[in-house]
Amino acid sequence: MNDLADAVALSPTACWRRIQRLKDGDILLRRVHLLSQEALGLSLTGFVMLKTNNHSEAWLERFSKEIAALPAVVEFHRMTGEIDYLLKIVAPDLSAYNQIYRAIIRVADLTDVSATFSMEQLKFTTELPLDF
Repeated sequence: MNDLADAVALSPTACWRRIQRLKDGDILLRRVHLLSQEALGLSLTGFVMLKTNNHSEAWLERFSKEIAALPAVVEFHRMTGEIDYLLKIVAPDLSAYNQIYRAIIRVADLTDVSATFSMEQLKFTTELPLDF
């Protein structure tokens, strides 16, 4: 708490009170720890764009449940525009992505699956101490 208080120029007590208000107000939902993809052997980050002709509620419920069960999928977005769904995936390499691709197309009837891969992640967030 002292490190965080110093970083924002408040006393530790005032800082703690503000954090408690943010938690109580459902603004701070949870604390997370970010793992090193490289240390885990997951150096490939991909964005998989999916299109489908099926937009029923039942299809979406089944589809989202199946996609959430794939460990490589770290984000799942329903989109507006040309793409229906966007998945962020992590994998060791392209060969592993091929297995992920095969798992995705087994899950549901899709009209198009395409992917792009990140060459470099540019970080713009400020990191706070883990123990605040």
